[in-house]
Amino acid sequence: MCAIAGILLASDAADARSLREIRQMTTALRHRGPDGEGLWMDRDGGIAFGHRRLAIVDLSDAGRQPMQSATERYVITFNGEIYNFRDLRRVLESAGHCFRGSSDTEVMLCAIETWGVEAALARFVGMFALGLWDRQTRTLHLARDRMGKKPLYIAQTHDALIFASELKAIKCFPGFSLELDVGAATAMLSKGWVPDDSCIWRGVFKLSPGAILSVSAADVVECRSVGSLEGRVRRWWSLAEVAVTARREPIAGPDEELTTELDQLLRVAVRERMVADVPLGAFLSGGIDSSTVVALMQAQSSRPVRTFTIAFDESGFDEAPHAAAVARYLGTDHAELHLSPAAMRDVIPELPRVWDEPFADESQIATLLVSRLARQHVTVALSGDGGDECFAGYSRHFLAGRLKRQQNLPRPVRWMLAAGAGFLAGAAGQDFIRALPLPTDVGHALRSDRLHRLARLLGASSESELIWRLTESSTGTLLRRDRSASHLAAPQLDDLLSRLLFNDTTGYLPGDILVKLDRASMACGLEGRCPILDHRVVEFAWRLPNKAKVRHGRGKWILRQLLGRYVPQRLTDRPKQGFDVPISAWLKGPLRAWASDLLADARVHDDGILDLARVDATWCAHLNGHQDHARDLWPVLMFQAWRQEAFRPAPISRLSHEIELTGV
Repeated sequence: MCAIAGILLASDAADARSLREIRQMTTALRHRGPDGEGLWMDRDGGIAFGHRRLAIVDLSDAGRQPMQSATERYVITFNGEIYNFRDLRRVLESAGHCFRGSSDTEVMLCAIETWGVEAALARFVGMFALGLWDRQTRTLHLARDRMGKKPLYIAQTHDALIFASELKAIKCFPGFSLELDVGAATAMLSKGWVPDDSCIWRGVFKLSPGAILSVSAADVVECRSVGSLEGRVRRWWSLAEVAVTARREPIAGPDEELTTELDQLLRVAVRERMVADVPLGAFLSGGIDSSTVVALMQAQSSRPVRTFTIAFDESGFDEAPHAAAVARYLGTDHAELHLSPAAMRDVIPELPRVWDEPFADESQIATLLVSRLARQHVTVALSGDGGDECFAGYSRHFLAGRLKRQQNLPRPVRWMLAAGAGFLAGAAGQDFIRALPLPTDVGHALRSDRLHRLARLLGASSESELIWRLTESSTGTLLRRDRSASHLAAPQLDDLLSRLLFNDTTGYLPGDILVKLDRASMACGLEGRCPILDHRVVEFAWRLPNKAKVRHGRGKWILRQLLGRYVPQRLTDRPKQGFDVPISAWLKGPLRAWASDLLADARVHDDGILDLARVDATWCAHLNGHQDHARDLWPVLMFQAWRQEAFRPAPISRLSHEIELTGV
């Protein structure tokens, strides 16, 4: 796991001295790779690569990057891990190839020389974003892994193409200008995250998961806009093709056989991700996904696995007792971090620097802090991310069918149901709910924000509007600009559940979940690995019949059956929480002054995106307890916090003169 950056000058660039900016770009990413820095430049080719290293496999200098292939035809800067590199190495050695070290990067280069770029990518099992320079054809290849685990930003300036793992490096390039993309900002304020097919800065795009872009210096001249560059992107792996083929040819078989096949696939995926030359552990919330990953780790480990979780004061949000119970049963070496409101308040000013696009998934706070806890003990942590998207774990997945059937009810009846949910979401309704002797989990499920969302869903007039409302984070009522439903290019799938899963896997997963994990973990030099998102597991999940995912009104049925082989059902059978944090209460208490200051700044720097009068009214209503508006307010606050950080003048840095540029 590392960070990468690169510059390819246009063939008509007047001065090659801008290649030296690779120093500044790479230094901006040092948090992602604290173990070393490498730079490579070919002035004649107009190309420069930078690399920050987090040493995981082959800790020697033989694993340093940028790295040249044995024939010196290819040079690579690579972020990620190839988990099957040892298998590939044996195949290549049997064909007569020799290796000087034991890194996956060297195997990648040999595979590319042997089989070609796209054929080699198809053989890789792992997560990656890479820049590859072909000296023979003078072509730059940029590629990203199948699921979008590793980020890759690409920008176009007047005389160069630049790329990097994070926007921090892009901003360092002198030819790049900071211009807000209002469409991306509007999407973020309604979703809570910038979609993977957008970027908060104009002139930048993210390479799509499973995609490759190949360009020459002449192409940079021809493609003077980001839109032209995006038009050259092609797919080397397509989830749409996987989904269509899988739904056409689903797996048939007894439940027990399907569960066993999934068990075997996940065991392999987990075992491959336990390979490291540094200490390794896992995040454990006590839920289905993380418990499954930890159970399979412990089943294949000769020593207790290190596990980590977060604890809260608020009982409705605290999963620590559940995680501790699973850890005790499995016999892991468990660590717990108690997160107080004060600790949360202290970390919030850092969030815009960690996520250098505005990001408003409140569980980012817990993810960042549990990553810091884990990094004190390990360098690699496995995560349960991906279970919801693969096996239908979100409430929308098992409620969508019911909501769609309710659309057949007369409109007045649906309005009555929506009005009832809306009443319960209000202050009087919440007082009524609190007066009832309800279990903590039920009270958590009847929170104001959740009931308010249910009311909106009941009011949907069509399936497309229902899907849109199911996947939006906020109501969007605080926006001055009209927003329209975003439509990713989706294949023709014959059922609502498959359409929802596809939208989540191509939208929410790379735009929110994987961004959250990557930035939080890499901010402290921790590598996060997601075995459930192994492409072989993903492809198997798409071939499963829907009843293996949703059954008896609950999601992730087959994953629950698998986990039941390792952990008693009583320890994990509870409503989904994730790493939720009590933002609503904190905004009225320890975060109130911080939020008020940000909203005051929004009134001073009005960019026309927000309806500031509605923002003020919503904030007052939230403070007065009339209704829980945290879901609408949090994206606004995080956008404003990011805006302050993004437009703050950057300090002048003093670069070390110890770094050596290499090249020809």
